[in-house]
Amino acid sequence: MSKKLSVLDHLESQLPDMLAALRTLVECESPSSDHSALRELARMLGEQFSRAGATVDFIPGPDDVDGLLATFDGVDRRRPPALLIGHFDTVWPIGTLKRMPYREDDSRAYGPGVYDMKSGIVMIEFALRAIESLGMRAPRIVQVLLTPDEEIGSRNSRQLIETRARDSQYVLVLEPSLGDGALKTARKGGSQYVVNVSGRAAHAGVEPEKGANAVVELAHQVIAIEELADIDKGTTVSPTVVEGGTVTNVIPEKASLRVDVRAATVVEAERVDRAIRALSLYNPECGLSVAGGINRPPMERSSASAALFERARTVGADLRLDLREGSTGGGSDGNFTAAVGAPTLDGLGAVGGGAHSVDEYILKRSLVERTALLASLLMSL
Repeated sequence: MSKKLSVLDHLESQLPDMLAALRTLVECESPSSDHSALRELARMLGEQFSRAGATVDFIPGPDDVDGLLATFDGVDRRRPPALLIGHFDTVWPIGTLKRMPYREDDSRAYGPGVYDMKSGIVMIEFALRAIESLGMRAPRIVQVLLTPDEEIGSRNSRQLIETRARDSQYVLVLEPSLGDGALKTARKGGSQYVVNVSGRAAHAGVEPEKGANAVVELAHQVIAIEELADIDKGTTVSPTVVEGGTVTNVIPEKASLRVDVRAATVVEAERVDRAIRALSLYNPECGLSVAGGINRPPMERSSASAALFERARTVGADLRLDLREGSTGGGSDGNFTAAVGAPTLDGLGAVGGGAHSVDEYILKRSLVERTALLASLLMSL
């Protein structure tokens, strides 16, 4: 029997333990904004990875919220390490479990964060445990980087992620797969902007002509901004949140707009960025300012990511998995690692659906299959 099939057989027997570990993580609620909850979960994860044989370091962050770096030894310590990326924050506020508890049926596990992406953390731990249990060693050091702020743009973790990626041979991202199980070799980049308009207040009934209506000016800007989209190139430009005015009988002095931009290429992201910063006023008596910019650069499909996918596809075939690749409009920390030149393969996490929704779930069978894939991929690269 091949080692790859031995890994699969071993993990079949570990499924109850994997599901128990998943339940523990899901029931430790960890919204991005709750620093106390994040600290508690980081501590718990540190203990788990230490028991799994890793050297664990906590990377200090703002408000005493740490990232976690777990290092597993490999055969050749001179080679650049493999880097596995994940995050332990979720979009769900404390108390969500009361209306959306962890539960299972015959084929699925449900709960806040079960798909995005606490199942991916369980997979990392059990893949590395399986390698050791079967008497094998990864050909190189494996580093696991788990961060507490991915769901809010990795504002504090980005530099750490990029630094570790530059020093790594390749990066595997344990974000969940696409809905059909496909791995991700491309992701759109994301940009966020706030457009502020200043006008001049006046009495709306007595002398409206003495005002400069910020809301009207903003309405013209909304139309101009939306026209920057290029659907054929995969570029979306979406005005999302509008605020302006004070009371009904006053010409608005201020108005603001939030804009979400998604682009498949760096060229497109930069085109929209330049255009938004160059917006011109319709009413010259108003003022205009733009804040924000490109948050996550596009993860463009590269020869390096394609090569990683081909290796995963070959390894998957030995596990009787028919793997495909795809792209998504959502961003991840893989956008950062790919942008600094590290070969990156994303979407290696569990198969499921309903991310950020009350129906969030994973297929329990995918825990076994995708963990076996991860362990085998680590051994083959």
